[in-house]
Amino acid sequence: MDHKFTPQILYVEDDETLGFVTRDNLEQHGYGVSHFTNGQSVLDALPMVSFDLAILDVMLPLIDGFAIAAAIRAVNQEVPILFLTAKSLKEDRLKGFKLGADDYITKPYSIEELLFRINVFLRRSKVVVSRNPSSLQIGHFTLDHDNLQLIMPDAEKVLTQKEADLLKYLILQKNQLCKRSDILEKIWGEDDYFMGRSLDVFISRLRKLLATDLSVQLENIHGVGFKLKTNG
Repeated sequence: MDHKFTPQILYVEDDETLGFVTRDNLEQHGYGVSHFTNGQSVLDALPMVSFDLAILDVMLPLIDGFAIAAAIRAVNQEVPILFLTAKSLKEDRLKGFKLGADDYITKPYSIEELLFRINVFLRRSKVVVSRNPSSLQIGHFTLDHDNLQLIMPDAEKVLTQKEADLLKYLILQKNQLCKRSDILEKIWGEDDYFMGRSLDVFISRLRKLLATDLSVQLENIHGVGFKLKTNG
């Protein structure tokens, strides 16, 4: 299969039956799948595996999905990461988001739901919205959205896809109130409690990145949304 036309998925699941069924369905829908059943084999193979999206089971023997996500983020900030979890504890979800995960899918899940989530994130990471400029300026920052870079006078920071998408949205709406519900619908694809907590994590990350320019403020409008303000 030609990688150029076949999106590649890194899939880590230790349940052999579920892993076989999911991989078979993904391949039938046109995806290339590299399936691993334990964390160590993934870490050993990471330097040699090319993938456009990672699907990681959280509960794995010895090395869990969180550790795999951290290893992926150490070398690749932009590839989408989806966690599969049988747990509904919000602490686990928040831990994943802080590691750079893009979404959670709770087991048991339907193949249709999984395919929908995959399509959403591959579309966001591969298809850049062309109606808006790629390079955006605010304060002394330049956001190169296409290349997922935040350029500062003395440094450059590689962003995740979601960080870049969120910052682009806020810059395009600068000095205007951006409602939480609108942000969640446009960037996360849905407005619910856990996506809202994820948004808070990403807002916190952006605040830290923007803190070097005092003329730029990412203001929290309590219970309503956010406003990216600039005096420049």
